[in-house]
Amino acid sequence: MHLSSDVYDQLWRFDHEALPADLISRGMAVKDPTEPHGLKLTIEDYPFANDGLLLWDAIKQWVTSFVNNYYPQASLVASDEELQAWWHEIRTVGHGDKKDEPWWPQLKTHDDLIGIVSTIIWVTSGQHSAVNFGQYEYAGYFPNRPTIARTKMPNDDPTDKDWQIFLDRPEAALLKCFPSKSQATTVMAVLNVLSTHATDEEYIGKTAEGPFEAEPAIKVAYEEFRERINEMERTIEKNNANRNLRNRSGAGLVPYKLLKPSSAPGPTGEGVPNSISI
Repeated sequence: MHLSSDVYDQLWRFDHEALPADLISRGMAVKDPTEPHGLKLTIEDYPFANDGLLLWDAIKQWVTSFVNNYYPQASLVASDEELQAWWHEIRTVGHGDKKDEPWWPQLKTHDDLIGIVSTIIWVTSGQHSAVNFGQYEYAGYFPNRPTIARTKMPNDDPTDKDWQIFLDRPEAALLKCFPSKSQATTVMAVLNVLSTHATDEEYIGKTAEGPFEAEPAIKVAYEEFRERINEMERTIEKNNANRNLRNRSGAGLVPYKLLKPSSAPGPTGEGVPNSISI
């Protein structure tokens, strides 16, 4: 099994708390047991952190229920040969070039397994959605995020002629610098594909897998997970309409929807699939 570099980067760095520890390591939060999620955000109105922590907590609670159901005793984790073989393959085959690194987590206890599985689910669902499905909205209008500059900017050692052209018609200098129509449309097409949800996309917390339905305890746990996801969706919609949250609502601002769990098909700028789908 091969995991993305993002997954194993978080596996070794974040000690069973991938997103919370990521925020702490980047100086965006500090530990505070009196605050929701056990964190005090450096920037309280930080949409990625606010929405991401809701999803992280939901994922971890669901994984905790799942693991505790099938491994009621800690010794069962270490003695499960198939589980240990899975973890061994990830480290030594999927990432053979990194197999001897000292930072790989051990897989001996409930917490080890919960942390590893939660991190894999988070990175391939929420984190990927936050960086992927907004690409077209952000850069599809190429003046907002041009992918190439065909000329130097005038303040980069301009000739007298270039400087005079800029002074006379600055908009002409800008248009000359922008990508060509061919370059721009190529990038727009690629970003559209990257940001598009399929018509049969499966979103996190929506449809339970067959085995989840067959096991009564797991069915209950998944229903609880589904309700947390639905509540998260309602919270995001409410926050995006809150004019006091200036980083996600107001004139000229695009509502932060990247971690809104469900979506219609197409490049919507929202929706969190069960896993990476492109």
